[in-house]
Amino acid sequence: MKYKLLSYLGFDPDNHRIKIELLAGLTTFLTMSYILAVNPLILGDAGMDKGAVFSATVIAAAVATLVMAFYAKLPFALASGMGLNAFFAYTLVAVMGYTWQEALAAVFFEGITFILLTLFKVREAIVHAIPLNLRYAISVGIGLFIAYIGLKNGGVIVANESTITALGSWTPTSLIAMLGILVGAALLKLKVKGALFFTIILMTLIGIPFGVTQVPEGFTLLSLPDSIGPVAFKFDFSRFISLDIEYYIVVFTLLLMDLFDTLGTLIGAATGAGMVKKDGRIHGLNKALMADAVGTTVGSICGTSTVTTYVESTTGIAEGGRTGLTAFTVAMFFILSLFFSPLFLMIPSAATTSALVLVGVMMMRPITKIELDDMTEAMPCFITILMMPFTASISEGIVLGMLSYVAVKVLTGKAKQISWVMYVLAAFFVLKYIAPLI
Repeated sequence: MKYKLLSYLGFDPDNHRIKIELLAGLTTFLTMSYILAVNPLILGDAGMDKGAVFSATVIAAAVATLVMAFYAKLPFALASGMGLNAFFAYTLVAVMGYTWQEALAAVFFEGITFILLTLFKVREAIVHAIPLNLRYAISVGIGLFIAYIGLKNGGVIVANESTITALGSWTPTSLIAMLGILVGAALLKLKVKGALFFTIILMTLIGIPFGVTQVPEGFTLLSLPDSIGPVAFKFDFSRFISLDIEYYIVVFTLLLMDLFDTLGTLIGAATGAGMVKKDGRIHGLNKALMADAVGTTVGSICGTSTVTTYVESTTGIAEGGRTGLTAFTVAMFFILSLFFSPLFLMIPSAATTSALVLVGVMMMRPITKIELDDMTEAMPCFITILMMPFTASISEGIVLGMLSYVAVKVLTGKAKQISWVMYVLAAFFVLKYIAPLI
């Protein structure tokens, strides 16, 4: 009877200890809490209200993680995804010209689609259609793009007429950004829990005497949560209704990014924790994907970008987290953070450069798995990685990578290596470039 409530979280008193699960939850929260500082800044660049985005980020993370806790009963935490938020602000809004309301609508459709795919188990067809090497390349490309954005926001690199980009001047802002990268890397190497979070806080404090961090008048550490009113339910469905092909590609791109990011995280974390069955399946995988889908849908309604499972969950698993109690603990800490919004919103972009760059470093790991000896695999992967930062568009990198993959395989007599789904996707992407010419 004592553990009946905890049983709904998959907790078994014979095999688990409450203290370990609670510590695991705290560890995971500290490790991924940098998103509370970074997400409002990134989406703020898209014209969204930062205070409202902060609250929306917290609510979406808490709801999605609670679904993971009670429905999937797994120790994974979720929040607005890095890379996915950059795609939202810097590709959809800044480059492609969508309003943030139209971009939120795309996230909403992606969430609904993900729910349907999860319910009807169609996701396997999509997952198996994308070649493994391209999946690795997508992760690497996104990592480079995130790092590029971080360096730009920190003033480390600047626009240049002759070379497009160049090293910026050494100013208090750029120096703090570079110091953050070095300190963050050192703390990660030393396995300090919450390394990225503590680095951001430290750089924010260092920035105060140099004028990089602006402390507002009447600053208080605690406050009532900001309303999500300015960003909640602010959908613009006009692109969807007008059957804009490019818009549909955007939704599909968001779906692919979220799907592969989540699957990679879940499989990697579960394998490391010994949670994979003998047949290779992960207990509760479908339910975990549903938590991701629900989180994305709820997040778009509240006013934030795509929600995904965080690879930082592995830090809590390393501490012994094995059940939904770990995820439940993370959700409670997210809810508590609602009352500390003044602290998170005061953080300057220079202080978050470290998180963007170091997450980019972590996303580079799959590059060692790409078959670089096979030109029909290496070239499309290189195109995917190269075009994301160079075009400032994750979607362009994915589309061009897939098209070059199909083209080079067909030209070298390896057409049979490509699934029919991949051909359909390629045809769909060709329409992306033809449609504006018609």
